[in-house]
Amino acid sequence: MTLKLPSFSQAAALLLSGAAYAGLAYATPRTELGQLLGLFGVALVAYAWLLHSQLPLRWGLAAALLFRLLWLPALPALSDDVYRFHWDGLLVANGTNPFRYRPDEIIADGARAALPNGEARNQTLPQFQQLYRKLNSPHYYSVYPPVSQLAFGVSATFFPSSERGFAVSLRLIILVFEAGVAALLLALLPALGWVRRQALRYLLHPLVIIELTGNLHFEAGVLCFVLLAIWLLLRQQGMKSAVALGLGVATKLLPLLVLPLLVRRLGWRRTLVYGLLVTATLLVLFSPFLSVDLFVNIGRSLKLYFRSFEFNASIYYMLRPVGYWLTTYNQIAIIGPALALTAGLIGLGLAWRERHLTLAAFPPTFLLMLTAYYGLATTVHPWYITLLVGLGTLSRFRFPLVWGGMAALSYSAYRTSAYTENLWLVGLEYVIVYGVMLWELSSHSNNRSQPT
Repeated sequence: MTLKLPSFSQAAALLLSGAAYAGLAYATPRTELGQLLGLFGVALVAYAWLLHSQLPLRWGLAAALLFRLLWLPALPALSDDVYRFHWDGLLVANGTNPFRYRPDEIIADGARAALPNGEARNQTLPQFQQLYRKLNSPHYYSVYPPVSQLAFGVSATFFPSSERGFAVSLRLIILVFEAGVAALLLALLPALGWVRRQALRYLLHPLVIIELTGNLHFEAGVLCFVLLAIWLLLRQQGMKSAVALGLGVATKLLPLLVLPLLVRRLGWRRTLVYGLLVTATLLVLFSPFLSVDLFVNIGRSLKLYFRSFEFNASIYYMLRPVGYWLTTYNQIAIIGPALALTAGLIGLGLAWRERHLTLAAFPPTFLLMLTAYYGLATTVHPWYITLLVGLGTLSRFRFPLVWGGMAALSYSAYRTSAYTENLWLVGLEYVIVYGVMLWELSSHSNNRSQPT
């Protein structure tokens, strides 16, 4: 059997993509908005052509791997979260609970409480002091669950003082997750009635490559565990599926939204057992960190997230001026939790009103739940959208691909150290995304056919 070669235009698109990713990885500070959007735009147009021209799957998989390997020795260019990852990893590597202390508390105390061993403190304190100057959240407790903390700890153990070494180690872990996502998509797509080539929608998407492998965000792990949970449900392995979902929640908390979708599929009794297994998995994984401080401090950080943080929002930015008009100050402390509650109610409504209780309908319904959550969120960082791109790959919806492309406009906030957003660009992003989404939902309501 001969291997079908890419066409000339496909080969050109692959080369342009590689050049764009190299430029983004090694020659584009995030303050250079024009260059950043230009290179992202080149990668996005090439991506659209590769999908439209039906790039052969094997070449697409090879390109997806090579594009990710291009970033291997690079420091994250568009996100400084890696420094908090390194901070938490140093605490874990030294046997300290990362949920117990804020970075500013550790620096003010000279790390005496966090690192009671004097020798260890003397070796580690200079590393903390160096990292502290680069943290974007020195006054907040950590919110990264134990699977993420394990990855941070392993990488910091091998590279306690090397930022580049730490980044490379973390990138290898994320590449393992991405390989798992690729394998699971290739297994799930034919099982759910889709062609395997559709996996390239996720694997070649520029936002996925840039934000996960490039900027080291752990949505790759979340998606891997969620897809594994779905795959195991398809194979009637409910207990293993619950453990997989528990691992996903222990990477980032968002997969908990899956549970309402199981009630009508599994029944109340089986869902209760499933939920108990998820809880047991979480207890095991959180056990090294269990303390009163864990619940109090994570609660404080989540409260701040919903009541204080705002970035690249849509509905919230439309409601924010109303709060100013009524009270003369920002009412995010009320609007944020109210919108989160509304998103939760919408999710429950979607679960309750599902017509097709098959596992083929599971990914698109979960996609719509997450879309409602992010649509009503006060903070929507670009890497959040990678989960929607992954779930959209298992559905007929393409608006997540558009959202992933338009999310690059939010990088405009990084032009200055003040992180000032351009609300015209935010508005453009959401007008296009919601326009495509509403068109697809309307078309879907007129055509209820199952995937073929």
